[in-house]
Amino acid sequence: MCAMTSPFKQNVQVNQPLARYTAARLGGNADYLFIARDTEWLEIVEVLNTAWKHNIPVTIIGGGANILISDKGIRGLTIINRVSELDHGNWENSSNVSATAGTNLIRLTRYCQEHGYKGMEWAIGVPGTVGGAVVNNAGAHGADMSDSLFHAVVYEHGRGAQLYTVEELNYAYRSSVLKFRDNKRFMVLLATFKLEQDDPTMIQERMDEFNAYRKRTQPPGASLGSIFKNPDGDYAGRLIESVGLKGHQIGDVQVSHVHANFLVTLSEVASATQYYELIRHVQKTVYEQTGIELELEIQVLGEWD
Repeated sequence: MCAMTSPFKQNVQVNQPLARYTAARLGGNADYLFIARDTEWLEIVEVLNTAWKHNIPVTIIGGGANILISDKGIRGLTIINRVSELDHGNWENSSNVSATAGTNLIRLTRYCQEHGYKGMEWAIGVPGTVGGAVVNNAGAHGADMSDSLFHAVVYEHGRGAQLYTVEELNYAYRSSVLKFRDNKRFMVLLATFKLEQDDPTMIQERMDEFNAYRKRTQPPGASLGSIFKNPDGDYAGRLIESVGLKGHQIGDVQVSHVHANFLVTLSEVASATQYYELIRHVQKTVYEQTGIELELEIQVLGEWD
């Protein structure tokens, strides 16, 4: 990071490691780091506005479950959003659950089960946060955010807090209108879900089934999750296995023997560079042998050669 005077008045740290905040435990430092836990919304907004005023790029990280950060780190301001609040009730003739963007999806799922709301069971094994799920249309087991989201509150540069209905988010497979915006000056603050009531015991049974399936089919331990999107009519894992890459290794990063669409680190000396090299090798090999271009499901952040 270039030596500079920090423009932030808040508790913003300088030149801080980011690996601890990601599932892969990989990556370099952030120029500026702001961790929002029990922070008032006004403080978060002030940090954002300060960064935007000084043309400092902003990267927002939730659970760090589907991101790969460069060994060189991330330039500008990184916000770790851990603000987690939940509420429920009946509004507009429906049963709704609201969650702040930093809420862990697994916590949200358990909250819904405890209060007898069905529709979020698919997220019981998804380690991300609500904010990331809203932007990326996270999903599993044949369901995703578009099935249950009612609306989201998004703070935007020059516009303030904006309400987006699920229709306005224009959801598609692992994408939304927010994800592909050229101007990234926004932050999801809150999501409200329109759910139906059900017996908590039945909801728990479905959650248990999904957890059991996950344990049978996915590698144990911390993971970035599925690396590639499934192409139309096929599965990324099947394609990777079909070209002989299951178990293939670059440095200390390996294509999982359990599921080929997962990459696992084999030691503490594994690097983000090795991880990315293996990703590119898999893409290149699958394309050369099948003609199919595998698209990333994870996000690659920071400076790369």
